[in-house]
Amino acid sequence: MTSGMTSGENSGTTSGQTSGKTAAMLTLSGLRKSFGATEIIRGVDLEIHAGERHAVIGPNGAGKSTLFHLISGQLAPSAGAIRFEDRDIGGRSPQAINRMGLTRSFQITNIFPKLTTFENVRLAVMRARGMQYTFWKFIDRDKRIHAETGRLLDLVRLGPKAGTLAGEMAYSEQRSLEIAMTLASDPRLILLDEPMAGMSHEETAYTAQLIRETTAGRTLMIVEHDMDVVFALSDRISVLVYGQVIATGTPQAIRADANVREAYLGDEVSA
Repeated sequence: MTSGMTSGENSGTTSGQTSGKTAAMLTLSGLRKSFGATEIIRGVDLEIHAGERHAVIGPNGAGKSTLFHLISGQLAPSAGAIRFEDRDIGGRSPQAINRMGLTRSFQITNIFPKLTTFENVRLAVMRARGMQYTFWKFIDRDKRIHAETGRLLDLVRLGPKAGTLAGEMAYSEQRSLEIAMTLASDPRLILLDEPMAGMSHEETAYTAQLIRETTAGRTLMIVEHDMDVVFALSDRISVLVYGQVIATGTPQAIRADANVREAYLGDEVSA
């Protein structure tokens, strides 16, 4: 375990630093987060390349959601730096970070179940344009809002469900709706936290392909427990164990890393 927490050189993985050929979208340097005497994130150094799909995996309690909370502004770091496109965002509000082009979806769907799918996405489009909900009665007259809402629904294949109440749709459709709402702000970096949680095999395959299509040209960080999805979707993978990144590399390098198998993946992925 100790050797895996350094550079990962023996396994072909890296510490997350680039050779300078690819711009960094997000850089975490010496990132730490403590709650009282308990340190959850313990000195994370990680660089996310612009345009890549980067998965963060690890056992329950490793600190994955806490890491996302820090990046998206739900929590302030205890120490270290978070830089998004070379701007320091550590400790900024989620709203400020979202306006800068970084957005996040959560483990639990964050939709309005008593509104239609169209109304949900329209609210997200309005919010992205700085429009107040009090102008709701005038929104139907705004062709730009209507067109953008329809475009996003079509993008996530929910155009035929525009008039359906969000709470009456299948779970996978609700997650698709949330992706559309996430895309409304035209983010450059998207954080997806357990997007496949609670899905059947068929729903997982559908949603994974949808994520691949809708995030094309954007930078994606994803926390996911489904290893089939992780290895199929990711350009690179970072393994978080006890609040530390023990390895970062391509799916092939991570699969072959003995320290990673010992700490998390086990013989199942190796096989």
